[in-house]
Amino acid sequence: MLSNRFDRRRFGQTLLALALPAPFAAMAQVRADTLRVLCGYPPGGSVDIVARKLAEKLTGRVTAHAVIENKPGAAGRLAVDDLKRSAADGTTLLLTPASVMTLYPHVYRRLGYDVFADVVPVCSVAATEFALSVGPSVPASVATFEDFIAWSKAAPAAPACGNAGAGSLPHLMAMLLAREGRIELAHIPYRGGSAAMQGAAAGEVPCAIATEAGARPLVQAGKLRVLATSGTDRSTFFPRVPTFAQLGLPALTQREWFGVFVPARTPAANVAAIAEAWRSAAQDVDVRDTFEKVGVRVEALTPAELQAALRSEHDFWGPVVKASGFTPEA
Repeated sequence: MLSNRFDRRRFGQTLLALALPAPFAAMAQVRADTLRVLCGYPPGGSVDIVARKLAEKLTGRVTAHAVIENKPGAAGRLAVDDLKRSAADGTTLLLTPASVMTLYPHVYRRLGYDVFADVVPVCSVAATEFALSVGPSVPASVATFEDFIAWSKAAPAAPACGNAGAGSLPHLMAMLLAREGRIELAHIPYRGGSAAMQGAAAGEVPCAIATEAGARPLVQAGKLRVLATSGTDRSTFFPRVPTFAQLGLPALTQREWFGVFVPARTPAANVAAIAEAWRSAAQDVDVRDTFEKVGVRVEALTPAELQAALRSEHDFWGPVVKASGFTPEA
């Protein structure tokens, strides 16, 4: 027997589905009033700022309200654990740096999640490269990367290189730098990339590897000098600085992308709708301006492209970690 009850919510969703092009119409059938956007880092940092811009752009496109939930801890892993436990109904997504998915499987013995079974990539949102910077404890005569290599080889002890923490992507990049540049470096972990750059600027360590975003304000203040960057092309922030590839070290061509993930078995329509919504939003001027302020660039890889990047970078770091002799963390 048919009911005559008027379901306002379902009626509204039906009208929305008729008004929207695919794949937005498909998602309207299952859309929730609130979309949770998980972020594994504290408020105010670059990941949080990017997550908030993502949430802003998804509001009104695929949900009535997108709410940021900051879940800092365990170097971003707590948020992935939360995503894994969430319902696969399209109401929860995660924004995370790539290394949480590509590198962590090789540096933690008990990760708690399987990046190819427990989550599904949706799209990339932003990307940034890394910079090798030197501070005041390195002589001013060390003006180029070649100078740095020569200075390192002549030093009485291995120069200390700051990084974002043991097992972080900058830490492994420093190991690659030592191997490819045929020098010795002492690896000094800090509590994050910004702290590592501050350490180099204060003279606590001669050099550091961190994101370009972390280096830029200290370079502008005259406290650091960037000698090389890790992009495929020269950095828009440091256009006069050569890339590692241009210097003959192509293995150090690395980047950190920020990707959106949902729980495994999330309907394909939801995945497609979120990816399409971001692809459209990525063209907005305010997105570019916001990201530029925190030192990242806008990116919008499709689900298939992000899946390929995830697999490629995951497979790259496995042998690197093994060859480095790094002991996986608990």
